[in-house]
Amino acid sequence: MAKRPTNSNPTPPKKAAPRKRAPAKRTPAKKRPTKAKAGKPSWLKRMWSLCWKVGLVVFSALVIYGIYLDGLIAQKFEGQRWYLPAQIYARPMSLFPGAPITHSQLKKELALLGYRNTGKAAKEGEYAVAKTRIQIYRRPFDGPNGHEGPMRVMVHFEDNRIAQVQRSKDGRDLGFLQLEPLLLDRILTGEREDRLFVPRIEIPEPLVTALLRTEDQDFYRHHGISISGIARAAFANIKAGKTVQGGSTLTQQLAKNFFLTRDRTIVRKANEALMALIIDARYGKDEILEAYLNEVYMGQDGAIAVHGVGLAAWHYFGTPLAELDMAQQAMLVALVKGPSYYNPWRFPERAQQRRDLILKLMMEQGSLSSSQYNQLASSSLNLRDPNWRQRHKLPGFRTVMQRELTERFGPETLNESGLKVYTTLDPLAQQAAERAVREGMKTLAAKRDDNKLQAAMVVVDRYQGGVLAVVGDKEPNYKGFNRATDAHRPIGSLIKPLLYLTALSEPQQFNLMTPLKDAPISLKSNDGQRWQPQNVDKKYRGTVPLKESMINSLNVPTVNLGMAVGIDALNDTLTRAGWTQRFNNNPSAFLGAMDASPYQMAQLYQTLADGGRYRRLYSIGHVTDSNGNRLVEQQPSSQQVLSENAAWLTNYMLTEVVQRGTAKRLGQQYPNILLAGKTGTTSDGRDAWFAGFDDRDVVVTWVGRDDNSAAGLYGSSAALPLYQRYLEQREPLSLVMVRPYEVSDGYFASGGQAVAKRCRGAIKVPVDQASWNEPSGCSGSALATNDEQPDKKNWFEKLLGL
Repeated sequence: MAKRPTNSNPTPPKKAAPRKRAPAKRTPAKKRPTKAKAGKPSWLKRMWSLCWKVGLVVFSALVIYGIYLDGLIAQKFEGQRWYLPAQIYARPMSLFPGAPITHSQLKKELALLGYRNTGKAAKEGEYAVAKTRIQIYRRPFDGPNGHEGPMRVMVHFEDNRIAQVQRSKDGRDLGFLQLEPLLLDRILTGEREDRLFVPRIEIPEPLVTALLRTEDQDFYRHHGISISGIARAAFANIKAGKTVQGGSTLTQQLAKNFFLTRDRTIVRKANEALMALIIDARYGKDEILEAYLNEVYMGQDGAIAVHGVGLAAWHYFGTPLAELDMAQQAMLVALVKGPSYYNPWRFPERAQQRRDLILKLMMEQGSLSSSQYNQLASSSLNLRDPNWRQRHKLPGFRTVMQRELTERFGPETLNESGLKVYTTLDPLAQQAAERAVREGMKTLAAKRDDNKLQAAMVVVDRYQGGVLAVVGDKEPNYKGFNRATDAHRPIGSLIKPLLYLTALSEPQQFNLMTPLKDAPISLKSNDGQRWQPQNVDKKYRGTVPLKESMINSLNVPTVNLGMAVGIDALNDTLTRAGWTQRFNNNPSAFLGAMDASPYQMAQLYQTLADGGRYRRLYSIGHVTDSNGNRLVEQQPSSQQVLSENAAWLTNYMLTEVVQRGTAKRLGQQYPNILLAGKTGTTSDGRDAWFAGFDDRDVVVTWVGRDDNSAAGLYGSSAALPLYQRYLEQREPLSLVMVRPYEVSDGYFASGGQAVAKRCRGAIKVPVDQASWNEPSGCSGSALATNDEQPDKKNWFEKLLGL
């Protein structure tokens, strides 16, 4: 009971409360020192935070920029890397037995194609010549009919034609073989740079080896950029005392050429390196090499930049890349360093030194032996003949070709990349035409002291209708007004063969001996004016046989024949033969008072020369796209639109024109070759014409003044000489004139009456059988047979007592 008061004491609970709040006794003064010590780490943390955020932004930007560059590179590499100009080719020369190709013409064709006369034809692109044969090692090529492989053949000649084509490896006779077509030109649009794409597999390995040895030894080991390569190049340049190696890799150079400018800035160099890394990561080494070797700048062809080793091979050596020897390949590698500085035409010694250095580096690498190096280093540069043309301007022919392309495919056709146009142009015919016009007009202008005279010439294939050559100016390379297609001038006597053919199409009424009146005549034109035609010599002959009127180009008998035939009949003949110009329905039309261009007249005379078969003239044989797919194959079919008999008889008269008529100077030049032709002259000698053909070509020439003023010209002395000059270059082929079945020999009195074959003095001429029905006597003529006048015997009959 004594402890009870102690348990009742209320004070202990009060003392326990402060001990429970002991943590709250920490004063702010005790925390301040801790925060002060953490101030420096907080600043570093903020800087680190800022740096990694900025780095992340920069990295993101680089990634985004890299993705952009990757897309840009992919678009270039996987799309159309380059614009490849449309390529214009000549016709491929076809070799087959009977082909109208002479020994010298084949040699000229091979020279144009860059073949080399080595005497043995051991390699592609070589040929060997003997007196009556030529051996050729034909190159492989891609043509409109697909790929043609290499082949060595022997071509035999006889009588100015191919007699036999043999394959050399087994002596097998070939029925047909084509050479590769001559590349005439590449049509550039926009940028003035050109290239000839060559796939990697066709690039010679020695050239690649030399390029890598000189420009990028670690190409197959680095990833687009090479630090060791930069160091090694610097050491090599210091050792040589001049620049022999570059520091940039080929991949960097490709990136610069494809996408960047040539500015020497850090930004450009950084872009170059980044793009090189992307290119190397994305694409194989051979694909990069292919792009580089087709992109690299190799020099200038006038105003046109030459890019790629494929085009450079033709530009400097006039031969395909695959046919270059080691020294020539080394020269191309030398040019990569500086095409202007090492231009082999301007600085041959400097270029040769650079070439020899490339050869020495190849020898050091083991690609050449010392003897090979010595032999190659001692050789000349072997550049192409400066007279050899890589680009054949051909403004006259190009006008014809472009109009045909536009008509068929639209005006933008030639802008398509990789287009190939295979034309009908014959480069030998074009050369002959250009030389004939250029030299002929110089001679004519000097002789007449008249520099205002102009000229044009059109050559077409007699049987196929392809346009072989066009010259539109006395200076054939002039790109202005094309007189061959656009100069519409009165055609004069060139109309006469079509008129005479119209008459001969009525054989029961007209034949070669039909008498035509040759006397003064006065006619009224549609406007009421009187017209009195005259012969050139101002003489009249009373009556003349139809053929004599034609052969001597008499005007008055021709007009009388035209009045008998009728203007509508003549217009119908012209239309069917291909005439597209306006008609003149006055009698003056019978003497050629109608306007046409030389090209239009070539159409008419091609129809006539091909026996009255019409096919529209054409200049394009095939067109293929960048993938080799054909867009067009053009060889118009022919139609017999004029009387075959009348056409043959008209052509017969044209051969007589050459033998003894207004073009007899041509017959005198080629007495053993059958040729046909017709002269033409207009009032006051304003226009001189000639249309002629052999068994291969139909040629129309025109000479006159652009202002249509009187020039006193004649077809026989102004236009015909141009054709003669053309044949001097072309080697004419004698006409093969196979008579139609219904044309035979007929016999006539001098007055035109049909008589029997046995009649004395009967004149034999070819006739449509409907014109001569084998009469039995000489009635109606002044002739007599031996039966009618038995006392008039020849000496042989009298001697034998017959």
